[in-house]
Amino acid sequence: MARSRVHDVVLYGATGFTGERVATYFARHVSLDRTPWAIAGRSRDRLLALRERLARIHPACARLPIVIASTDDRASLSALSKNARVVLTTVGPFAEHGEPLFAVCADQGTDYVDAAGEFSFVRRMHTQYDGRARQRGALMVSCCGFDSVPTDLGLYFTLKQLAPQSPVRAEGLLELRGRASSGTVRSLLSTLGELMQAAPVVEPPAGSHGRAVRRLEARPRRDAALGWLLPLPTVDPEIALRSAAALEHYGPSVAYGHYLVVRTLPRAVLLGLATGGLAAAAQLPFARSLLERLVAPGAGPSDSERAESWFHLRIRATCDEGRIETEVRGGDPGYDETAKMLAESALCLAVDRARLPARAGVLTPACAFGDVLLARLQRAGIAFEVVSR
Repeated sequence: MARSRVHDVVLYGATGFTGERVATYFARHVSLDRTPWAIAGRSRDRLLALRERLARIHPACARLPIVIASTDDRASLSALSKNARVVLTTVGPFAEHGEPLFAVCADQGTDYVDAAGEFSFVRRMHTQYDGRARQRGALMVSCCGFDSVPTDLGLYFTLKQLAPQSPVRAEGLLELRGRASSGTVRSLLSTLGELMQAAPVVEPPAGSHGRAVRRLEARPRRDAALGWLLPLPTVDPEIALRSAAALEHYGPSVAYGHYLVVRTLPRAVLLGLATGGLAAAAQLPFARSLLERLVAPGAGPSDSERAESWFHLRIRATCDEGRIETEVRGGDPGYDETAKMLAESALCLAVDRARLPARAGVLTPACAFGDVLLARLQRAGIAFEVVSR
């Protein structure tokens, strides 16, 4: 990848709800002099207003570079990519808007990070651009927010502690509190729309070490300690299993299941009905359009709502060598912690590239960043801990 570029990181979609959380994190934690970064988007006026807000956090941001680019203007995306060592994008839904920027970064050997969580986008980018990215030396990593860093790095961390030499059975049990932004609602509708068109998880091929991976058959059940466990149809298991197929320390085979923890039966029933209703509505264009219009663009949870939000992901793994339970724990999952995850992922590429595994292509967070991102997130306040053995 070319090193002589103007910006170490360009944040595209900086004026969106998630994008502004990432920009705020950069303003608080990243020196413009040591790691030159820039904000990018379609509207110069909105970018200038954001720069003013960031300058109140750190005066140096008054000189923050602004880049004008749009997903429907390939020339602007090409210019953005050529001038960046790393592109970080939060512009979704990615299934609709993500590919043009992904393609130019692959073509130009520009490292790339995004907040995607949609099955079709993640699969298509891996299939179509992995070879091109490897040829040009680019590291391109989707799902670097709450989808799917806690799950992917959580399983990575767990199996490093276990060091299995026999087949592993693992389950992720997610409990959270939080409210979605309009962008997340749109992405959720896109994901639910895909669920009835394709299986939620494509089993990755065996990795270079011949490792077999599969998703556990998921059925609702009751856990004596936690309450009800509902199968969680997100992209997270697919990302975690791709990592398992590629990374040697996971053992000879891995089976993984992913669940949402709901404490009471009435809540579990209501959540199941609501999810089913949204999934059915997402199949109908007029109904989906109506749902998308109900939330104003750029809207999201308030500071006080985010302050009361949190997540706990418990990972239970067993094999012949023993049993372990770990926990990944943080604050507001959708925005504050997602901003950390995205920003620190981009900084792995901008600052720590020489310390990363010698890989290129379209990779998962665990394959691309491994221990480097794990250490960064722990320093940033996201807990990865062993609960019991």
